[in-house]
Amino acid sequence: MKFSTLFLFAFCFPFLLSAQVEEINPPNYIKTITFKSRNTQQGELPILRLNEPFSIEFDALLATEPDFYYTIEHYNYDWTKSSLVKMEYMRGFDDFRIVDYYNSYNAYQLYSHYKLQIPNAQTRALTKSGNYIISIFNDDRELVFTRKFMIYEQKVAVGVSVKRSRDVKFIAGKQSVDIAINASSLNLNNPKQTVNTLIIQNNNLRTAITNVKPQYTLGKELVYRYTHETAFWAGNEFRFFENKDVRAANVGVQFTDLKDIYHNYLFVNSERGRQPYTYNPDINGNFLVTAIDVEDVSIEADYTMTHFALAYPELTDGSKIYIYGNFNNYALEEINRMVFNRDENFYQAAFKLKQGFYNYKYVVVDAEGNLDEGRISGNFWQTENNYKVLVYYRDLGARYDKLIGLGEASSIDISN
Repeated sequence: MKFSTLFLFAFCFPFLLSAQVEEINPPNYIKTITFKSRNTQQGELPILRLNEPFSIEFDALLATEPDFYYTIEHYNYDWTKSSLVKMEYMRGFDDFRIVDYYNSYNAYQLYSHYKLQIPNAQTRALTKSGNYIISIFNDDRELVFTRKFMIYEQKVAVGVSVKRSRDVKFIAGKQSVDIAINASSLNLNNPKQTVNTLIIQNNNLRTAITNVKPQYTLGKELVYRYTHETAFWAGNEFRFFENKDVRAANVGVQFTDLKDIYHNYLFVNSERGRQPYTYNPDINGNFLVTAIDVEDVSIEADYTMTHFALAYPELTDGSKIYIYGNFNNYALEEINRMVFNRDENFYQAAFKLKQGFYNYKYVVVDAEGNLDEGRISGNFWQTENNYKVLVYYRDLGARYDKLIGLGEASSIDISN
C-alpha cells in the first residue's frame, strides 16, 4: 500500500521530485562574475570542453574580505537534477573555501577579487559532459549566487546556418536556424527520443529554444529545417559604452563626476524600433573588463556608478523596462529596472560596473511577465547575431544526458 501511494505521488507530481533549477542572482555587493578558459572569452556563456581547465572569478565590494565556499552539481538537459552521485562526475571533492583572492589596489571602490580554478588540489576533475551548476556560499553557509555552465565532448559534427524567416509574415524581423547533426561513427539510437538540442542566441539562456526534435533523418545525419520552431526575433545591434578611463568622457559616456566614487553619465538613448536599421558592430551582448594605465585589471580596474537614460514614453499598462546583457547574466532584477523621471521626461537607472567595454539592451517585461526584447530596439533581419547549438544525447537505459556536440554560426552570413 505504501509503495502504491508513493508511485501515485511520483506519477502525479513529478515536478515536486525533479524540478527545473533556475540560477540565483547575486546580491548587490557581488559583481563581475566571469568564467575564463582557453576557448572561452571573458563575459561569454561558459561552454567548456571536457577536461579543459577553467576558472570562475568575481568581486565582493566589501572591505571585510569575506570567505566563500563552492559546490558543483551535475544536471540533465532540462536543468533537473541528474541521478549521478558526486563521485560519478567528479574526481576529488568540493565544498571547500576559495583561497585565491586579492584586494583592490589604487581604486576608489574597495573590493576583493576571488578566483576559483578548476581543476585544483581538491576538485581534481569533472569527468562527465553535460550541464553543471556551481553554487557559491558565504561563511554562514547561506547561498550567495549560482551560475550555470556546460561541458561538452565533440562526438558529433554540428552544422549551423542562419536563414531569413521562411514565414513571409516575419521575414523582416526574424532569423531561422537550420541544423545538421552528423553522427559519423556514433550510433544514435531512436534520435527523436534520445537527442535534444538547445539553440542559444547571443549567449542568452533566457531566450534559448529547447525541445526541438530532428525533422527527418538522412542516413547518419539529423536535419532541422523548421519554419517556426527554430526561429528567433532578430532584434537589433546592442548598444555599448566604454569607460576604460573613468576620469574623462569616452565612447558612449557624456560626462563624469567624482563623488565617493566616479560617476559616469551615458548619453540619453532613444527608441530604435521605428527607425531604419543601421549597422553598428557589437560583441553580441558580452563585456570586457579593461582599463588604461594599469597592470592587472582584475584588482586595479575601478568601479563606477553608471547612469543610464532612455527617452521613451511612460508605460502605464504595468510593463517595466530593464537594462540587461551578459554583464548581469541577462537578469531582470530590481537593481537594473528603469524608473521614469517625470521632471526629465525619460527613464533612468544607475548601478555599479567595473571599468570596461559593455554591450547592453533595453527590454520590456509586461504585466504578465512576458519578455519583449524588440519593443524598444526593434527587430531587423539584418542584425548580426551569434547562435550556438548544443546537442545532448541520452542512450537507451542511460542515467544522464551527455553533451556530445557544439556548433556555432553568425547571422552575418545569413541567406534566404
